[in-house]
Amino acid sequence: MPLGLLALAVGGFGIGLTEFVIMGLLPEVAGEFGVTEAVAGYLISGYALAVAVGAIGLTAAVIRLDRKTVLGSLMILFIAGNLLSALAPTYELLLGGRILAALCHGAFFGIGAVVAADMVAPAKRAGAIATMFAGLTTANVLGVPFGTFLGQQYGWRSTFWAITVIGVVALVGIVALVPSTRRASGAHGAAAADPASTPLTVGDPARPAGAAASGTPSLRTELAAFRNPQVWWSILVTVLGFGGMFGAFTYIAFTVTEVGSFATTSVPWLLVLFGVGLFVGNYLGGKAADRRLTASLLVLLGALTVVLAVFALTATSQVMTLVSLFLMGAFGFATVPGLQMRIMGHAQAAPTMASGANIAAFNVGNALGAWIGGLTIAAGLGFTSPLWAGAALTLLAVVALGVATLQERRSARTPAEVPVPVAAH
Repeated sequence: MPLGLLALAVGGFGIGLTEFVIMGLLPEVAGEFGVTEAVAGYLISGYALAVAVGAIGLTAAVIRLDRKTVLGSLMILFIAGNLLSALAPTYELLLGGRILAALCHGAFFGIGAVVAADMVAPAKRAGAIATMFAGLTTANVLGVPFGTFLGQQYGWRSTFWAITVIGVVALVGIVALVPSTRRASGAHGAAAADPASTPLTVGDPARPAGAAASGTPSLRTELAAFRNPQVWWSILVTVLGFGGMFGAFTYIAFTVTEVGSFATTSVPWLLVLFGVGLFVGNYLGGKAADRRLTASLLVLLGALTVVLAVFALTATSQVMTLVSLFLMGAFGFATVPGLQMRIMGHAQAAPTMASGANIAAFNVGNALGAWIGGLTIAAGLGFTSPLWAGAALTLLAVVALGVATLQERRSARTPAEVPVPVAAH
């Protein structure tokens, strides 16, 4: 395994930690700055919105630059944001630090996924992407509980100081271990000799060969990838599939305490179990996507739909809750490498903007799922209703992926059945 993947994983760990650890520190933050719980919650929603903006806006702004340089610069932005958060004398500056750190989130994972895939042979690309995202899942399993404990014992600022240090470690690793884009693909001879530098393609159906990846991609070329309907289908599947899982997860504390009768003190440990599921699912999902991309996604999204429905039906059972939490995390995050690989494959020789757009789609799905889940609770449908809403969204993702696959295969047969003119009249 290339050591550069570990550097990307460390960066992913830091980003995942700064995104999720704030949930456990809101009471301390609200108390110090004298703001309400709802206002403190803007530190979460503001972060999510900034992620979506940065995933597309920053990626578009740096599309022609060397990807290694961009990743290092994004990590400097991340360090600056968390340093500002650690020092913030006011709530407004803390929110500004959160937004600053969030801007690098989507672009880092979007560009990092392309870089990770280019480090390995074509048959191992989804696994390489999963390795990078393993940092994010590890943050949920180990980082968030430790970061929350650190903040409760030594003040919430200590957690942001720790995240800043992690950012510095990731920056050093990226500078030392991640190969330069221009060295990897700028020289024609090197690009031709290296199988890992060939264009990304989707592995299931036969597809026409794409144009070779250019050493210096242009924004026009990257945006042209969005003319492919399959790119938009991929974004839709990501929004629906991840929205279903995250919408159910958003209100999981209420589900396990109010329906499952777990003590409030048990919630952190239940979240650790969910995080273990994320870690396992991310690893196995990457392996599955490398073998059969579309088939694995259909199976995983279908299994997630069933798990959410069964969870809703058996939430009063503590044993079934434990099983369902693990499986929800496993099947939910097992889709991530495949979803990212699918859009990069259909973007072919210009995958960077599409990859960033898919990271934004994950966060749009998060917001959509949480919003719909909140509506069901507000309507008086109970604390299992977000699980049912999540199952419905995930089922729609299965349907969308099925329709997209049929259209893709129909398009693949078109050149052999109907002559297509080379140039438009």
